[in-house]
Amino acid sequence: MTISRRDLLKAGGVAGGALLAGTGTAHAAGSATKATATKATATTAGSTTVTTTTGSATTATTAASPWDRVPEILARIVPPTFPDRTFPITDYGAKPDNSTDCTAAFRDAIAACNAAGGGRVVVPSGTFRTGKIHLLSNVNLQVNGTIRFRTDPGSYLPTVFTRWEGIECFNYSPFIYADGQTNVAITGTGTIDGNAPAGDWSSWGSGGADRDQLRSWGASDHPVAQRQFGSGHKLRPNLIGLYNCTAVLVEGVNLRNPAMWTLHPVYCTNVTVRNVTFYSTNSQGDGCDPDSCTDVLITGCKFDTNDDCVPVKSGRDRDGRRVNRPSQNIVIQNCRFSGRWGGVTIGSEMSGGVRDVFAEDCECNAPDFPGRYPVKYALYVKTSFNRGGFVDGVHLRRITGHDLERSALYVTLNYETSGSLPPVVQNLTADGLTIDGAAQAYNLDGRPTDHIRNVTISNSTFTGITTATPTASNVDNLVLSGVFVNGKDISNTAGARYEAENATISQGAVESNHAGYSGTGFVNTDNVAGAYVEFAVSAAAAASRALTIRYANGTSTNRPFAVTVNGSAAGSAVNAPGTGAWTTWVSASVTVPLVSGANAVRLTATTAGGLPNLDYVELQP
Repeated sequence: MTISRRDLLKAGGVAGGALLAGTGTAHAAGSATKATATKATATTAGSTTVTTTTGSATTATTAASPWDRVPEILARIVPPTFPDRTFPITDYGAKPDNSTDCTAAFRDAIAACNAAGGGRVVVPSGTFRTGKIHLLSNVNLQVNGTIRFRTDPGSYLPTVFTRWEGIECFNYSPFIYADGQTNVAITGTGTIDGNAPAGDWSSWGSGGADRDQLRSWGASDHPVAQRQFGSGHKLRPNLIGLYNCTAVLVEGVNLRNPAMWTLHPVYCTNVTVRNVTFYSTNSQGDGCDPDSCTDVLITGCKFDTNDDCVPVKSGRDRDGRRVNRPSQNIVIQNCRFSGRWGGVTIGSEMSGGVRDVFAEDCECNAPDFPGRYPVKYALYVKTSFNRGGFVDGVHLRRITGHDLERSALYVTLNYETSGSLPPVVQNLTADGLTIDGAAQAYNLDGRPTDHIRNVTISNSTFTGITTATPTASNVDNLVLSGVFVNGKDISNTAGARYEAENATISQGAVESNHAGYSGTGFVNTDNVAGAYVEFAVSAAAAASRALTIRYANGTSTNRPFAVTVNGSAAGSAVNAPGTGAWTTWVSASVTVPLVSGANAVRLTATTAGGLPNLDYVELQP
């Protein structure tokens, strides 16, 4: 008789929070999780199709997946390279004593590097105090030690062209600044410390009367050159502001204690932000804010921020519409979010439009990277009545999260309620989400006159949800496919489901000792190759149909299986990698060729591990 794998592995398997081999994603034991790199959802307005499994299993498609565009985007994002020349700032008078003003040394080293045709301006070990640093083309600022910025506002004058919360003006220089440069980089393993809590920046708050004046000037098309702030005013500068730059790399550094936003690329193209750690304590302490940028990759970064982690922006209200430059082709991969509000955020300043944002394999509130504040939302789309513009195409897949304070997915057109020009928000997809702990699975908050359109959530599991019923107000074409909340399937797509416990079983048994299954139980086969479960599947007409297979694999070992229909192979073996726990159920999909009437669909173990535990198969319409 079959022995439960849980009994065999209760001293082994994948421990809670352990890293699944080869996945780069941590999961909590007992929470629903994903089949790593096994599935994607193709979505167009009004259609959804589960498209892949790992390996070479047959793919089901009715429309091109938005994810098909990602390889083209990444091919255009090429980090800059630099000549093998070094310009140590100590050669230009800098001293690593955390006291000497090194502003002139940075300026002179950068100018010499640029004049020589490029290279690396090296910050060696030690702590270097400085005012503003302005980068030039073909300069890689390599930070091995610590740059600690001065706290007196006068060190960031004269004013420079900036965009402050989505409105163009002239303000204090960002601590590190570039405008109109090509091939610029900030790299190394050192620290860039804005040192803002040591000064008066925090007391300036959100700008007060100066912010109100800037918004008034933006709303009235006041000439940008006359929007002068700086000395005597209180609009805080950002830590790093890169404007109108092409081929930008920020890699490896630790960014700490900004006065306001941490890394703010504006009007830039071809931007790579890689393996950067963000830490902010001041209010408005965003992480990385791509603003009216095209072709941006943010990968391998960690965010412990006092505001949104990666907020994608494109200008505020009338001034943003005047500039009319969208943020587009933004790819976010393998990041860890522990910021105060959203992990992936759109807005609220998005009046120039946002299109084609892709986020995959990221984790919110990782147990070993808790941050000071838990992320409230994995996805936070915030817009308001006066923004105008559009959000068209935001796509998430394989996002995990723990203990989110609010909804895992929150999309609102009511962030601010004054004005009469709401944006268009449409074409949002989320596939393979695994969220353990949140107030709600999703909250989609449109307006009676301005609906959110075309939202697809698929193959996703939400556990530990306080309010089990999600909210969808003024939403057109909400598609839920394979979505479980606290163990309940809330899918609204019609599919014919065949429970494994009712199938023909060879070398296995029906069990019910692991929670989260559908029906009355699941099938646990023996640990042998050749064990199978065969389903009697009916089809009204001969056709190729998508078949969803729900399973759990509490080991760290792949348990692949062959799929045959009426004795003939339906593609190659389907991989079933470990899911983190036997209570963690995920879905894979294949296309199966069916004849009219009865069909025998058999899943057969191809290795000595046997099949994963099988819950059901579901024939998609």
